[in-house]
Amino acid sequence: MFSNVCLNELVRWTGLTEEEPDHLLPGMVRRTFNTPGFAGMTFYEVNAKSLINKLGQSRMGFEYTINPYRGCSHACTYCLAGDTPILLPDGTWRLLQDIEIGDAIVGTVPEGQSRRYTITTVLAKWPTVKAAYRLVLDDGTVLLASSDHRFLTDSGWKHVTASVGGPGLRPFLTPGSRVLGLANDGPLSVLQEERPAPREVLSIEAIGHEMPMWDITTGTGDFIADGVISHNCFARKTHTYLDLDAGHDFDSKIVVKVNAVEVLRRELSSARWGGHSIAMGTNVDCYQRAEGRYQLMPGIIQALIDFRNPLSILTKGTLVLRDLPLLLKLGERARVSVAFSVGLIDEELWRLVESGTPSPMRRLQAVRELTDAGLRIPVLMAPILPGLTDTEDVIDRTVAAIAASGAVSITPIVLHLRPGAREWYLGWIQQNYPDLMPLYARLYRERAYASADYQRLVTARVRRACRRYGVGNNDEPARELPINPVATTEKIAATPLW
Repeated sequence: MFSNVCLNELVRWTGLTEEEPDHLLPGMVRRTFNTPGFAGMTFYEVNAKSLINKLGQSRMGFEYTINPYRGCSHACTYCLAGDTPILLPDGTWRLLQDIEIGDAIVGTVPEGQSRRYTITTVLAKWPTVKAAYRLVLDDGTVLLASSDHRFLTDSGWKHVTASVGGPGLRPFLTPGSRVLGLANDGPLSVLQEERPAPREVLSIEAIGHEMPMWDITTGTGDFIADGVISHNCFARKTHTYLDLDAGHDFDSKIVVKVNAVEVLRRELSSARWGGHSIAMGTNVDCYQRAEGRYQLMPGIIQALIDFRNPLSILTKGTLVLRDLPLLLKLGERARVSVAFSVGLIDEELWRLVESGTPSPMRRLQAVRELTDAGLRIPVLMAPILPGLTDTEDVIDRTVAAIAASGAVSITPIVLHLRPGAREWYLGWIQQNYPDLMPLYARLYRERAYASADYQRLVTARVRRACRRYGVGNNDEPARELPINPVATTEKIAATPLW
């Protein structure tokens, strides 16, 4: 999470280096800087080939998004040591650290109650640093992996260790577990006649320190690591929510699409582009602190102005005030929606869970300034944290503060625990509020969303408070810009962002 310093701070960049081609992406430039609030952070500047993302028929209520920044979604926790041998179709092996994007390797596909070996392609590759665990198998194989890495067993996929949130939250390996892998070595032509065989896990131990690791994404979602069927991060498609990370890399390694404006103009000018509304801030906040240095948003908004293209923004960043004149200008030509996310007003709790964002009161002041400028701003009361910000009293005080800021509507969204964010957040709960673990186990089980009855309970509490303070909810969609009476926040207000 970002530290809460001036968003317009002049950043002094140092240590410009070029990454090796097999590290991250070819042509990527790595920058670090010595401003105190940014210590330990690295920015990776890339030239994107495309910018507008098509989500298809998404439950999120919008179809197209733009993300000029990426908190490092490639820092997946499913990682192995770089010297782990990976099986190739000709029966030879190559070290994981030497695998390249586009390489053909061996994966598996389900076949009845078993799996069949097949050729798969490496789609992505990235490095990270994780605490390492040593697994020893009964045939002498030794594997080094992160705690969250998964191997296939005779009873399904299992993580190396229990979740940091508690042993009951995910399946994990123990001595005696039977992982599945090669019965014999050989080329794919031979392996296709065989089925995976079990190997017993003899021991699992932490080696006591972090070490460089690698992960890859493949077409089949798996690969053969030192003879054992290993899961890659295919299921983790995107960033986590809440502005919380799934590990240190999400906080400290930010990918910046430095040519975003140029690419966007090219895509908007294409005859194939239909002028659809574009959503921003749905994945990573477009007004995070990096925007104060790279200043991509003014060019993006100006491009949308020139092409009369609708835009919706969800943010926690008060830097949006810098672009108010541009947003008003866009509102004269197309639909514009700006929504703020304010899930709590307790300063102590904010410092614990969102310390890198502008404080809740600064965000509400921004809502007031935008409102005074003529915009009608909806607020997503998100995320509501079970056991922490969901009581009648806390909700009442939060709604009162949001209503006083001039917000036109309030939409409650209960915490959403996607893979990655789930482990991070539950680990934090275990450390800080261990008495709440049974509540989270009951509400979420293995789901990303809290139970429906709990969500209805929270929504009812928020609606009662909204009535007390005379502010609307998402049953009364707001009109953001009076100069454009067709603008509405129905879609963004209904979006389950967490």
